[in-house]
Amino acid sequence: MAFDWSFFSWELISSYVIKGFYFSVWLTMVATLGGIFFGTILALMRLSGKTWLALPARIYVDGMRSIPLVMVILWFFLLMPIILGMAVGAETSAIVTFIAFEAAYFSEIMRAGIQSIPRGQVYAGQAVGMTYGQNMRIVVLPQAFRNMLPVLLTQTIVLFQDTSLVYAIGAYDMLKGFEIAGKNFGRPIESYVGAAVAYFVICFSLSWLVKRLHRKIAIIR
Repeated sequence: MAFDWSFFSWELISSYVIKGFYFSVWLTMVATLGGIFFGTILALMRLSGKTWLALPARIYVDGMRSIPLVMVILWFFLLMPIILGMAVGAETSAIVTFIAFEAAYFSEIMRAGIQSIPRGQVYAGQAVGMTYGQNMRIVVLPQAFRNMLPVLLTQTIVLFQDTSLVYAIGAYDMLKGFEIAGKNFGRPIESYVGAAVAYFVICFSLSWLVKRLHRKIAIIR
């Protein structure tokens, strides 16, 4: 069968791909914000020096980082209805699992960023009477976020690529849009080629922007 270039049309994009693209972007944003929020909490727990806080955080982070994301998605989607006694939608399952999974990865990024701040600044904050929370909020975290920004954005790009895994539970993401279009038009090869090109263009462009941002931050330092 010859490759059909006419498959790639505005009808394909407007009718099938746009809806999935919006969901992929929305899931990426929600998972990034949620992952950074809970990842920061996990990082602070691990750096607290208190075993009853550090140990559970370490077990959670190491455990999540040792399991493939697609397995976490499937477990939640299949087991939660049994545990809760009610159906859990594909979109809800995707949001919860992505936040829970990405929190473990963002936690390690946050922990490394916090540890990159010279200890002298922490001691200076303590010397002027700041509490642990005030020291982190006012002195450490603002600097750590700036140092970690390129890495956080890189992880977000990886997260956007991983959104294609929600295909396993039937959520309508960008890959699902291409796949449905391929079935409806009888062009599966063209649909997967189009999906691959779309992901490549988006992720390559974002990676290029992150590299430029990284160079600017390096100059500021």
